[in-house]
Amino acid sequence: MARADLLVELIKHGLAGDIVSLRRTTEAVCAEERAKQHNVLANRIEELLKNNKSNINNSQIRFPLVKNTNSEQSLFVETIPQKRLEQLILPETVLNSVKEIIEEQSRAELLRSYGLEPRNRILLVGPPGNGKTSLAEAIAEALMIPLLTVRYESIVGAYLGETAIRLAKLIDYARTRQCVLFFDEFETLGKERGDVHETGEIKRVVSSLLLHIDSLPSYVIVIGATNHEKLLDKAVWRRFQLHLELPQPTRSCLEKFYSQYEKRTGFKFGYEISTMAKKSLGCSYAEAEELAQTIYRKYILSLPDSNIKEITKNTIRLWEAQKRVKRHETDEEVVEQ
Repeated sequence: MARADLLVELIKHGLAGDIVSLRRTTEAVCAEERAKQHNVLANRIEELLKNNKSNINNSQIRFPLVKNTNSEQSLFVETIPQKRLEQLILPETVLNSVKEIIEEQSRAELLRSYGLEPRNRILLVGPPGNGKTSLAEAIAEALMIPLLTVRYESIVGAYLGETAIRLAKLIDYARTRQCVLFFDEFETLGKERGDVHETGEIKRVVSSLLLHIDSLPSYVIVIGATNHEKLLDKAVWRRFQLHLELPQPTRSCLEKFYSQYEKRTGFKFGYEISTMAKKSLGCSYAEAEELAQTIYRKYILSLPDSNIKEITKNTIRLWEAQKRVKRHETDEEVVEQ
């Protein structure tokens, strides 16, 4: 059964003829029932909401529901989260902040009884390959809700107003269920509106996006991730209640990473973990994962005569040489500019 306060809101808005508020409250009921695994009821409510779109005057709705040949599911990728928070290597401050958000969402009823809502908007900042996507997935896993990753190739349209329309459609769908809505490379939609190189269309999209973020209920957790925080519009920063930075791993973090990898796979590198971390210092977690996988792969392919210490030594040497070449190319590009 839906919460009593939601039922009261439904009756109040229905009697007052407030169609917009009635619809939003109905969406909240739908999300709550789906969170309780009452999928039959949730599906019936969702079907009623969809079928009733044509009877609503679009001028009454802040974010109009627009018919589109593409289904809502084409605008995102839904995944069942697998990564767990304890599997990630995070700064203590980030870990504590995430645990606070998870507790607030898990005990939302208590907060609401005091007139408060749990925080639901998180901005993740940091270089690529250091766990922003994994952290979004781990938050969804901890709350046992799906992860919806926005597909920009389906959102961004070539025609005037098309992107804003699709964005509205995505938000309308997301608010009918409890989920994590993940915007990777958030600067794609949230660029600084003062950038003279951007068109008026992009600026309208940014304004629309900010309004949509404000409109989402607290049971929808919005997570934006960016490698280019300087490109974000200043108003974007204000929309997110929590800003978390995921930096490059330190040497001790890499030691922990390689140790976890050995435990997870049952494979030993034949090198001291501290040496592995020292040799790969400066890489991201994604690069460290790729290095470890490459060593493991070479070991398996050379069985039964594998010399793991030699394989690890040669792989690291090759990896270091590739890094030097890449660094040299980057320096040349900077000089040319």
